[in-house]
Amino acid sequence: MSDLGQALLIALRLIGTLDPELVGIVALSLRVSLSATAIAFLIGAPAGAFLAITRFRGRTAAIVLANALLGLPPVVMGLVVYLLLSRSGPLGSLGLLFTPTAMIIAQACLAIPIVVAFVHRTSESLWSRYGDVLAVDGASLLRTIHELLLMGRSGLLTALLAAFGRAIAEVGAILIVGGNIRGSTRTMTTAIALETSKGDLPLALGLGLVLISLSVLVATAAFSLARWSARVPQA
Repeated sequence: MSDLGQALLIALRLIGTLDPELVGIVALSLRVSLSATAIAFLIGAPAGAFLAITRFRGRTAAIVLANALLGLPPVVMGLVVYLLLSRSGPLGSLGLLFTPTAMIIAQACLAIPIVVAFVHRTSESLWSRYGDVLAVDGASLLRTIHELLLMGRSGLLTALLAAFGRAIAEVGAILIVGGNIRGSTRTMTTAIALETSKGDLPLALGLGLVLISLSVLVATAAFSLARWSARVPQA
């Protein structure tokens, strides 16, 4: 049997026996990425809808910036967060550098522009169709945002999936602010990069298989929810 085949068998054994190190890395990855996605969604979804229905000085610049940040290199965001959280930075006194919290902040900052851009596009289309109705009905700004988010729930699911995909696959930013510390800040992506460079293919393959499985599960769940949402009458 080839070395690759043996490594794959060992990787499957690690998964099947719930190897403590593998489970710990997966659990931390999910905690960090899900937290970052939730934060990005809670901030980005209302912001995207707000940009779609309001007119103010700098609105166009804000929309352009949100779309431009979609292509921001993660290492740049990691560097920015690092400078903010370092001892000499404005938030250095909080002692967050090289902790899971710092990784959540970095991932959230990367995911927020995705949610803002996706939700803005969906909300802008809905606003052009139903804006007059909401205005005649006397809906407040908060109620209008709420109604648009309800009507555009399929788009929200897409934004949520895209944000989670950005977070769970991140390497550069969390490597800078987390330090890839074993048992503390080591995630699936950083562990795969490290173990591959060390030649420890079984653990890297095991984590890779788990990461792929999680991505497929999330995509399947999002697709199912989108189909269900399409069948539910919109408010």
